Amino acid sequence: MTLLYSDVEEELRAAVRGLLADRCPPAAVLRRVESEPYDLGLWKTLAGEIGVAGLLVPEELGGAGASASEAAVVLEELGRAVAPVPFFTSAVLATYALLPTRDALLGELAEGRRTAALAVSFAASPYRPERGASLSVDGEGRISGEVTGVAGADVADVLLAPVNGDLYAVDVTAAEEGAAEKGAVTEGAAEEGAGGGAEARGGAPGGVAVEVVPSLDLTRPVATVTFDRASARRLGACDLAGVLRPAAGLLASEQLGVAEWCLGTTLSYVKERHQFARPIGSFQALKHRLADLWLDVVRARAAARNAAADPSAVSVAVAQSWNAGVAVHAAEEAVQLHGGIGMTWEHPVHLFLKRAKAGEIALGTPGDHREALASLVDVPGPE
Repeated sequence: MTLLYSDVEEELRAAVRGLLADRCPPAAVLRRVESEPYDLGLWKTLAGEIGVAGLLVPEELGGAGASASEAAVVLEELGRAVAPVPFFTSAVLATYALLPTRDALLGELAEGRRTAALAVSFAASPYRPERGASLSVDGEGRISGEVTGVAGADVADVLLAPVNGDLYAVDVTAAEEGAAEKGAVTEGAAEEGAGGGAEARGGAPGGVAVEVVPSLDLTRPVATVTFDRASARRLGACDLAGVLRPAAGLLASEQLGVAEWCLGTTLSYVKERHQFARPIGSFQALKHRLADLWLDVVRARAAARNAAADPSAVSVAVAQSWNAGVAVHAAEEAVQLHGGIGMTWEHPVHLFLKRAKAGEIALGTPGDHREALASLVDVPGPE
């Protein structure tokens, strides 16, 4: 196993970085968060022309048959741009859940024709996978319950709901069409004086409600998903902890990308910003801070690459316990070393700080992963 990047990975990086530089500069992301965060046009290009949506899907199922290392490179670049696209939620989380089922939906996701979201709270972890969810399925195969903090649900065509060790697919677009038809009927009845009714997403007799809630990360909204006897299709068994573990390992690559942008942008700024007739980057105190940060980022790169190549419990716990904090530290240093301009809304550095802070508590906090790591390597805790 090597932690170095292959030529194929570097070519993939160049393609993704070039597209993001053209279509998704920080200023454009900042404008989008004030209206509609997700850039689905960009996602269609990434998925359809570069093929990132199908990296983890085997070739025989319509994907690229690549490895997690290629997906990690894409996540580094998306983190570097805080790109508002559902790659992590659809092409990683949802895809990992679907892979054991080998369902035909994988081909549709790989082609970018549809997107999916795993109905699991971003606050869940491989150690507490059910956190934030209370779902049940009745004898008719209909799902009821609520999941809080679901990322990517507001733009998903299909919601994947893990219930009691099984995975179910809820077609949100079909549910919306049913709700629209029902709304048209009730509206007509109301005009005739027969009474009316409120439109419910999902249609009768059950449905799905996706309510976007305030999120610290403006580029990755989260939502509360409520199932009310929603029609669902059983896909197969689902080991939820086994899905969240490799996904958490790949999240470390996104955190690496955030940290790299913050370090690179700050280095450029301290070389240009002058104080007392000299660049502020020439002051020894700042040199030491940035040198320490560079070492942190290098270690984060090694941890992220290792977790992508070997998504074992130990590798993932190491990567998440380190990279989450490095991303936050790098973003905080970027804000401080940019001085007054770093505190403004107009400068995009706050988007990276918010992504880093939100990612720090996603799929397990650093404390969760350190505790798990101590147990895995048999290091006793304090008495």
